Amino acid sequence: MSVKFARKLRKNQTRAEDIFWREVRNRLFLGLKFRRQVPIGKYIADFVCEQEKLIIELDGDQHDDNEEYDEERTRVLENHGYRVVRYWNEDLYEGLDRVFEELSRLVGDARAERKCDK
Repeated sequence: MSVKFARKLRKNQTRAEDIFWREVRNRLFLGLKFRRQVPIGKYIADFVCEQEKLIIELDGDQHDDNEEYDEERTRVLENHGYRVVRYWNEDLYEGLDRVFEELSRLVGDARAERKCDK
């Protein structure tokens, strides 16, 4: 995917992407650096944290009919070494705190797992 297209997506964020970005930009969430609309292979990931090898995908109504596409996309991103977590836009609108509580647990679990692997 082209960097030019990714730039265009950053300038035209969805409401859900805007909400999520306000919560994670400038290392506001657990001190983690997130980038948005990042080209990876033939796809553009919504939000990427390289430190945790974590991708957050925010899905709107357009994803209702694209389950196979989303599964393939997730497989490709995972093959690049990332863990992919998906949230529906509604999850952010109706329970932003719950989303970030879950993400905190996921990051904490992954960190604990990495310590055990050493």
